Amino acid sequence: MVLDNLSEGIQKAVDKISGKSLVNEEVIKEACKDIQRALLQSDADVELVFDLTESIKKRALDEDPPEGLTEKEHVVNIVYEELVKFLGKEEAEIPVQESKILLMGTFGAGKTTTAGKIAKFYKNRGLKPALVACDTYREAAYDQLKQIGEKLDIPVYGDADEEDSAAVLKDALEEVEEEVVIVDSSGRDALNDDMIEEITTLNDILEPDERFLVIPADMGQQAGKQAKRFQEELDITGVAVTKMDGTAKGGGALSACAATGASVKFIGTGEEMKDLEKYDPERFVSQLIGYGDLEGLLERVDEEEAAEQAKKMMEGEFTLEDFQSQMEQVQSMGSLDEVMGKIPGFSKSKLPDGMIDMQEEKMELYNYIIDSMTPEEKEDPKIIDSSRKRRIAEGSGTDVENVSELIKLYRQSKKAMKMFKGGRGGMKGNLKKMMKQFGGF
Repeated sequence: MVLDNLSEGIQKAVDKISGKSLVNEEVIKEACKDIQRALLQSDADVELVFDLTESIKKRALDEDPPEGLTEKEHVVNIVYEELVKFLGKEEAEIPVQESKILLMGTFGAGKTTTAGKIAKFYKNRGLKPALVACDTYREAAYDQLKQIGEKLDIPVYGDADEEDSAAVLKDALEEVEEEVVIVDSSGRDALNDDMIEEITTLNDILEPDERFLVIPADMGQQAGKQAKRFQEELDITGVAVTKMDGTAKGGGALSACAATGASVKFIGTGEEMKDLEKYDPERFVSQLIGYGDLEGLLERVDEEEAAEQAKKMMEGEFTLEDFQSQMEQVQSMGSLDEVMGKIPGFSKSKLPDGMIDMQEEKMELYNYIIDSMTPEEKEDPKIIDSSRKRRIAEGSGTDVENVSELIKLYRQSKKAMKMFKGGRGGMKGNLKKMMKQFGGF
């Protein structure tokens, strides 16, 4: 899961509130200390973190719960709302329309990979993208972008032998016919005069609709300083934060960008081309707190052409046979840890023992179990009693414990999905039900 340490720290604070019969000043202060510790370890700015927790404490102690919420639900909701403000407030707006996009950033930020991911983002939404290789400074940058384009079946314009990025862009614009033009520019070790001059020239030629700054998450709070400088020099329209999968500092990078007013548009969550998400602080905080990101998961499922199954699962009306198909989709979408982290109600503490480490071997075992069931058992697992479990275990070459574990996981899935029928996951509209499900109220 992205930002495991930060997520575990925030969830610890929420669990501390949820587990108490009475939420008093001492409980609130302890929870705030956990939040502080988690965010500071994520390299968030000290002053911003203390401002955040002071705001949580003040609201939790001064505000009365609104009608329909218990005191505990109200305090957890305050934590959620304040974290959303801390990490960006509003969902990124990315119009899906004809666009010209200029990417910029220093060496090692991941601009070229991000160019491919953004191209795939638009392609998945029905537009025809093109990539332009204007990084003439870094050796093999053209070849890297060309390989990405071939993998995605997206055209790449450029000239490996041309050293003038402006000439590359002018030639490309004369040829390009695609609806979305994404330009990968040259980086430097730091934002210097040469880099500013080159990007300004490309900007004047392209006249882009979007100017995205690409920043690696491992910059932590330094990301804010770089975003502010680029904003002052080049008037960026948004930020793409990369490498969120391999750093403990992602929370610092996001909060730093938010503090400077730089709007985070995308976050890169892995090395694959599919590992790019439109940034939504509400969904992001929902994951941190442990409420999942069902909408994000369904977007991934859409990309795997299984939308119909996903809708059926969302309704909570699915059989074990449907569940088997869903497990196959999980295997195609990434690690179980990553996927289950997006499903509301499934945190590491709530899964069966060892479930979070389940890989292909365990999924294959579950497939054998379901294959050994009768059509009636797949349709209605409630009829599977002790004798049926023994028969299924023998037929699948497993044991009764494995059969029980599978049925438990299926029931958890069905219960969680039913709770979210008719709306997106997260806090809005489902808070009270969610608190009862996740906090044991």
